[in-house]
Amino acid sequence: MAPRLSRPPDPSDPEYQSLERRINLALHIAIFAAINSSIWFWRSLHYADWQWTIWTTSLWAVVVLGQGIWVFSKEN
Repeated sequence: MAPRLSRPPDPSDPEYQSLERRINLALHIAIFAAINSSIWFWRSLHYADWQWTIWTTSLWAVVVLGQGIWVFSKEN
């Protein structure tokens, strides 16, 4: 079920702001999943020993997790 607003969109409306934060979080999670899985796919495909992939995944996951905590702590 798609998220919906109960009234016309108004950027100063708290419900609108909450929906916007949740949609941005979903977009960031999707981008993280797509890029991160691609990096690990190429790493395994080339039998590479790229140490930066571990750091990139870890740091990016912490940032996305932090954003998720922030988004859900701002809920009404």
